[in-house]
Amino acid sequence: MIKIDLAEYTDGGIIREESFRAKVAALDLERFRDQDVFIKGCAKMPIPTWAFMIITAHAAQVAASISFGEEARPQLLFERAHTPAE
Repeated sequence: MIKIDLAEYTDGGIIREESFRAKVAALDLERFRDQDVFIKGCAKMPIPTWAFMIITAHAAQVAASISFGEEARPQLLFERAHTPAE
């Protein structure tokens, strides 16, 4: 499982939309290809809902699944439909 720590996407300890979007756009999607991804929020600061939505939409292009919340009890946000092999 690949972890994304949203604390790494802050600007001065705050998630600011413009800089957040730029950092997400710069992500190398190949590291998420066919991987289970866990988005870790930070209990020390509020995480806007839109931040989860933006990073999920970006990673969902290639990830097998995306979850968030506590690592012990992750909440599934996205799961790629499995297609039968030909």
